[in-house]
Amino acid sequence: MRKLIALLLVLGLAVFSGNALYAQDSENQSNEQTESTTEEQTAPAEEQATLPPVEADEPTSSTADLSGYQLLKKYFIDGSWIFMSFVLVCLILGLAFCIERILTLNIATTNTDKLLARIDENLKNNDINGAMEVCKSTPGPTASILYEGLKNADDGPEAVEKAVVSYGSVQMGLLERGLVWISLFIAIAPMLGFMGTVIGMIQAFDRIEAVGDLSPSVVAGGIKVALLTTVFGLITAIILQIFYNYIVNKIDGIVNKMEDASIALVDIMAENNVFNK
Repeated sequence: MRKLIALLLVLGLAVFSGNALYAQDSENQSNEQTESTTEEQTAPAEEQATLPPVEADEPTSSTADLSGYQLLKKYFIDGSWIFMSFVLVCLILGLAFCIERILTLNIATTNTDKLLARIDENLKNNDINGAMEVCKSTPGPTASILYEGLKNADDGPEAVEKAVVSYGSVQMGLLERGLVWISLFIAIAPMLGFMGTVIGMIQAFDRIEAVGDLSPSVVAGGIKVALLTTVFGLITAIILQIFYNYIVNKIDGIVNKMEDASIALVDIMAENNVFNK
């Protein structure tokens, strides 16, 4: 369910931002056309005749006036839509898995000190069932592992340690679920970009062969597509790699807390003579 919510969130943001940008571009274009028409109608003929000629070296493109997001969208459209679409799909699916993992890990984070203190309080009152209820009512893998340890308290400390280790492996597998897909998208996105680069270069050489002349105007289109696909593939991989490292660091922190809490549980049970009853 969290994966579906994350995917819908990413898709909604992409569609909303695209529609907003398209509306903004259309409005800007209509305003520019209206202003230019008004100026042409109201400007005197003699002033138009005396206007200085436009120099050839002045830039005629409005790329410098675009914002960062608009410039990014322009270059995305200028690239080959086939490979750009695959790269965009990798980015959307990768972000969906990343958001789902972050939400899951935040829910799995538990205040182990407070949990152990409540367990210790119940064990001091000889209430093992109360300690188990505390673990059962606390969300997260740490509480589940401690619950398994308390459930095997009657079989001795060795059984408690074995249960904690066995169930801890299961919880680690659940925490790391989905990371393989994020790694897959991190690897595929640059590959798709490089494939677009190779195909763009092939198209450029095909044009050179067809025209028989090595001029910039002949090869510029193919080289531009080649470079743009590579850039967007690398951008996608960089974004997902940042999220991947954050998720791995979050998992390591949770696992360390699980191990510390498991050791502390055995010590607490030994201090309260749970194994001698």
